[in-house]
Amino acid sequence: MNLKPLSNNILIEYIEEEKKTTKSGIVLPDNVEKKEHTKGVVISTGPGKMTEKGTLTPITVKPGDKVLFSKPWSDDKKLEEGDKKYFIVSEDDILAIF
Repeated sequence: MNLKPLSNNILIEYIEEEKKTTKSGIVLPDNVEKKEHTKGVVISTGPGKMTEKGTLTPITVKPGDKVLFSKPWSDDKKLEEGDKKYFIVSEDDILAIF
């Protein structure tokens, strides 16, 4: 995807998690567990956040990093291309790199 985020925004490709199955073979849908975070791979980042003094605070993640991030609540931050899902999130929404 050829998209360059601005400011401290980050483009993340969603990592589809494996479907959970009970011992008896019942497949549980994704919405059974009300997760508020998900996993993804950083595709591209903006340059960083500008402080009040005019200095640039660079982004700490880089393309290729696998991250755990807070799932955006609105669909306006979600993009789909083919069978892949992408999210544009703020650096503050990234919880960890793994």
